[in-house]
Amino acid sequence: MSRAELAVPAATGDLRRQRRWALWSAYACLALFCVFFLAPPIYALVTSLKTSQEIAALDGNPWLVRDPTLANYTALLGSPIFLNFFKNSFMVAIIVVAVTMTISTLAAFSLARMRFLGSTVLATGVFLTYLIPETLLFIPLFQIFTWLRDVTGIEFINRWWILCIVYPTLTVPFCTWILIGYFSSIPKELDEAAIVDGASTMQLLFKVFLPVALPGLIAATIFAFTVSWAQFLYPLAFTTSIDQLVLPVGIVTNLIKGDVFNWGQIMAGALLTAAPPVLIYAFLMDYYIAGLTAGATKG
Repeated sequence: MSRAELAVPAATGDLRRQRRWALWSAYACLALFCVFFLAPPIYALVTSLKTSQEIAALDGNPWLVRDPTLANYTALLGSPIFLNFFKNSFMVAIIVVAVTMTISTLAAFSLARMRFLGSTVLATGVFLTYLIPETLLFIPLFQIFTWLRDVTGIEFINRWWILCIVYPTLTVPFCTWILIGYFSSIPKELDEAAIVDGASTMQLLFKVFLPVALPGLIAATIFAFTVSWAQFLYPLAFTTSIDQLVLPVGIVTNLIKGDVFNWGQIMAGALLTAAPPVLIYAFLMDYYIAGLTAGATKG
């Protein structure tokens, strides 16, 4: 047997060992990932099933439940205050998503297909505005709304609908950037064929681009909903009355009184608040990844 023939089994064995080590390394990283990211929600679920007495007990295991109870969930779901938080969050999220998708779709279509002087610079500038931290934006926004109140006599601060005005400053730039990338990936032959058939600009958008760019639209919609649903800083700064609060701020301000923390209801409220985005991501994750990938690599 020649040396080349002897080397083939050795090379095959080395390749198998490398694949085995790669597989075990991947499982080890996955296990660490699960422990690191799943431990907090699991602990929140365990705590939400405990009574206040069991949570305060020093002799129990914090990861085990001796007497499971749904009292924390029933207390929240039966509370008019919590249901009002949920209603405010839902209204804000729906309005912000509608406004964001309308503006972002029209802006992205214009910047991606209707080339004009400075369109590339403007597209880059739209995305760069998203990189400005929200901690720097809420102060000038607060001053603007205070000035508008003095001029118009309309009270903007401490109204839940003010969030429908300020949230698009976070959602529109990023959603526009996603859709620019997706619209840019659509072959120009589709434009030309539609124009030859006599399609107008708006018909080109609604009958050609939107159906083809459905994954990008879903990705942008999910992002806008997540931001408007889970945002904490802006509602904390712009709303104070309990009837105007949304879920993230309402749970914290209503269930923490002084130095008393109602941990069971806090954890239950956190899980109930996280449920809608989790369900959306669970069913539409493939579209979200596809939209983000196209937006990051095209245009």
